[in-house]
Amino acid sequence: MRKVLRLDLVSHGLTEAMRKARFPVDEPLTESGLDLLAESTPLRAERVFAGPERRTVETAVALGLTAQEDMRLRDLDAGAWRGGELVSLPEDELHAWLTDPTFRGHGGESVVDVIERTRLWMAQVVEQDASTIAVTHPAVVRSAMLITLDAPPKSFWRIDIPPGSVTRLHFRGQWTLHFTA
Repeated sequence: MRKVLRLDLVSHGLTEAMRKARFPVDEPLTESGLDLLAESTPLRAERVFAGPERRTVETAVALGLTAQEDMRLRDLDAGAWRGGELVSLPEDELHAWLTDPTFRGHGGESVVDVIERTRLWMAQVVEQDASTIAVTHPAVVRSAMLITLDAPPKSFWRIDIPPGSVTRLHFRGQWTLHFTA
């Protein structure tokens, strides 16, 4: 019987961009985002990583974690749309963004790009064989869930990842989604 490897994916806390349905820039957490994190259950692991953005680093600190920054845990690059509001996008581009996982019309990354980046990172977690916490973004958490469930990239936007939430995965030959009470 193989040892079960645990991976906890922590979605960063609430930001103003999330509240206002804007594409993020490197913004801080809101006061309410910090308050919500203060109520979180403590997490422990042998290895702790965080995306390089301010909101992921602040989330790790608020959770009492000392994290190593990892560029592979960065947010989906929205290119020219960074800082803009979703409602300001031309309808055809917004439709393409939400339905075509290969869309890159904004000059940044596609959903497929983020899924592949996440897949490579998860493979390295398996190689390291140590319990891991990753403080990251909803896009990376969604990607990890799609990989775990072997779901198609077009399902990316059908998963809602709340700020400050923890998604636990286990690996024993393959990834499984593990819900805790």
